[in-house]
Amino acid sequence: MLKSIGSNWVVTALMIVVLYLLTPFTIHKLGVDGYGTWVLIASMNGYLGLLVLGVPMASVRYFAQHAANKDAHSLNEAISSCTGLYLLLGLIALVIGLGLYAVFTLYGIPTPRASDARVAFAIMALFVASGFIGLLPDGILAAHGDFVPRNMVRLASVVLRLVLTVGLLTLQASLTMLALIQLACLAFDFILCVLLIRHRHPEIRLGIRGFDWAVVRKIFSFSLFVLVLNAGSRLSFETDSLVIGAFMNVSSIPHFTVANSFIVYLMEFIVAIAAVVMPAATRMQTQGKTADLREIFLKWSKIALSVTIMAGLFLIVLGPRFIAWWVGPQFEHSAGQVLQILMVSYLIFLPVRGVALPILMGLGKPHLPTIGFLAAGLLNLGLSILLVHPLGLVGVALGTAIPNVLFAAVVLVQACRELQLPVTEYLRYVVPRAVLGGVPVLGLLLWFKLGVDVRSLAGLVVAGVAMVVLFGLLWVLFVYRNDRYVDVRGRIPLLRAGRA
Repeated sequence: MLKSIGSNWVVTALMIVVLYLLTPFTIHKLGVDGYGTWVLIASMNGYLGLLVLGVPMASVRYFAQHAANKDAHSLNEAISSCTGLYLLLGLIALVIGLGLYAVFTLYGIPTPRASDARVAFAIMALFVASGFIGLLPDGILAAHGDFVPRNMVRLASVVLRLVLTVGLLTLQASLTMLALIQLACLAFDFILCVLLIRHRHPEIRLGIRGFDWAVVRKIFSFSLFVLVLNAGSRLSFETDSLVIGAFMNVSSIPHFTVANSFIVYLMEFIVAIAAVVMPAATRMQTQGKTADLREIFLKWSKIALSVTIMAGLFLIVLGPRFIAWWVGPQFEHSAGQVLQILMVSYLIFLPVRGVALPILMGLGKPHLPTIGFLAAGLLNLGLSILLVHPLGLVGVALGTAIPNVLFAAVVLVQACRELQLPVTEYLRYVVPRAVLGGVPVLGLLLWFKLGVDVRSLAGLVVAGVAMVVLFGLLWVLFVYRNDRYVDVRGRIPLLRAGRA
């Protein structure tokens, strides 16, 4: 598992670097209004993704079952059925995209960008609809545990996106060009993944020849819950820009998006764990390895919390100053406040999202988390609309943060119940040492902010390196000392000798 999750982390790290390079570049090329319009286009088309009806996550679960049983016939039957579904749902998404286009024209898009924005919106609708079938190779490779080769393809796709964005936006800075780049990267990724599947799993047949409505019904019985989960996720993470665009203006959207981008990519690190944990949970349930699954739950929950604390403390304390250097001083206060509010809630939300939620989905227990996510999304929308007028961007951030914490508490309790693990045992193993280990790290960061008053890139890098060194020492010598699942000291020869 560590190798697979590690490869996911490498991809996420590269994506963060690309984000670091492309965000200010794109804002400067398109302007604040243009970038805000782009975020609005992406957010609205993101809702078309709901029409996939949760088939991707459901398909991984069924593919993993058949792969674990080495049943090639049933696996190919499920793949054919999913292929037919993806094609049908993609066509429906394209048609519905026309309706969203009419809604999009009602927003106050700046006149110089209006024509360009409409063309870009149409291309992005095609991108989302085409992306449905693009999800099929991901499910097949995840079910077989082929995360490392899959991530090699993702790395190539990320590099291609960087090269195309810098090169083509330099030639023509337009929303249409940006949308065409997304479409080109999708085609590149899909073709390489198909070639990878044919090389590693020649027994797999891609196509719709084995389409079976009985298999479709089985997939739908699980995927409808995933649909509700995805709807809640969209409401929680994709609605903010729509609310800001409707109740404020499109020029305010980048101030929220810049802050939220840090959270999104930190979440990618944690979801990298989820991508491996969910099919693993299905395989272990099939093989009756409940005790091993409890160990994975505890071990990776503590790791997820540790990663979240390390990155989260830096973002809370020095994140606003990094934004000022990265994008511009005018973003420090507005985007910085949003970042701090969101990050506090994600210290609680992300470990649950990364481990507890995928385990429940892998066990075929989607009822409570899906309904809970939808309720959290609706609460997010309601609170954001309620608070945007009196508090502005801060109100939208609070509207996101509060439901996240409530959702995490509910899902954690349910996951412990399904695994027959007392919540107190979970909290006792996962939380105390990680939180105590974070106190000196927080003190160090506050010293860099208030004592040294770091603002330059060099100062921020020095603060980050010092934080990582201190964090590493504390986690080796204290947080994971004599840990029953991950005793880091026992794995380092010098420390093992010293302990002996």
